[in-house]
Amino acid sequence: NEQAIGRYFVDDFCEMPRLDDLPLDELVASCREAEIAVIIPTRDGELSYFARHRALLAEAGVVVMISQAEGVQTCLDKLAFYEGLQGHPELCIIPTATDPSRLNAQSYVVKERFGAGAKEILLDVSRDEARAHAASLEAPLFQSFIKGKEYSIDVYVAQQGRPKGAVVRSRDVVVHGESQVTTTVRMPKLEQAAMVLVEALGLTGHVICQAIKDSSNNFRFIECNCRFGGASTLSVAAGLDSFYWFLLECQGDDLTQHPFVRSSQELRQIRYLEDLVIHDPGI
Repeated sequence: NEQAIGRYFVDDFCEMPRLDDLPLDELVASCREAEIAVIIPTRDGELSYFARHRALLAEAGVVVMISQAEGVQTCLDKLAFYEGLQGHPELCIIPTATDPSRLNAQSYVVKERFGAGAKEILLDVSRDEARAHAASLEAPLFQSFIKGKEYSIDVYVAQQGRPKGAVVRSRDVVVHGESQVTTTVRMPKLEQAAMVLVEALGLTGHVICQAIKDSSNNFRFIECNCRFGGASTLSVAAGLDSFYWFLLECQGDDLTQHPFVRSSQELRQIRYLEDLVIHDPGI
């Protein structure tokens, strides 16, 4: 899209074809021409493409902050995410099924099985209401509804598969699935659980886990996103320096020489719309 808003905030803007229409050799040629050595995906729709071509891009000198394809596909498929972690009883995953009758729940969540979790989601409904809404979805999935406080856990996993650090953020105000107001909190138990989860799935790079704390103060994981998120910049400000660490790894540096130093104070981030006025000689 040549009118992408991001063009006004970068030094160079390059209009690209859709990934569905972009052969790998053309992407490599474009990267070489523009001297691009690193790609950092930021949306679910491009994760499979870059995970699938991760190794070939690396051979061509372009490193992508993306996990192996198997781990990415597990996270994009919410049922596979639930089933894939059943061998880790220490990780409480919200019960998930393709048929609500298989869940022992008083109320339900209905969402699309693949992709962004907030798309066409319906919360806290009866079984009949859940089935009715599911009829309008492409691949409906049902989860037990659990009332509680939502948290995001940003984790950076080094290329050899070891988590370097984690920052927990409370999702104070959520709009269209993203945190508009989010606050860092210290929760060592949840931080450790998130690091166990991403390591169990074999993920690397920046990863976001979503969890909820129920009325009994137990944490249950909802899903995991293999990418940098819209509000993950707060975790960077708190010391989880994912971009810097990734670039260091790209040039062969040893991350053990660059410790994770978390902010001693808690931080809050408010995301808001802002106007940009520029002098455009082309007008």
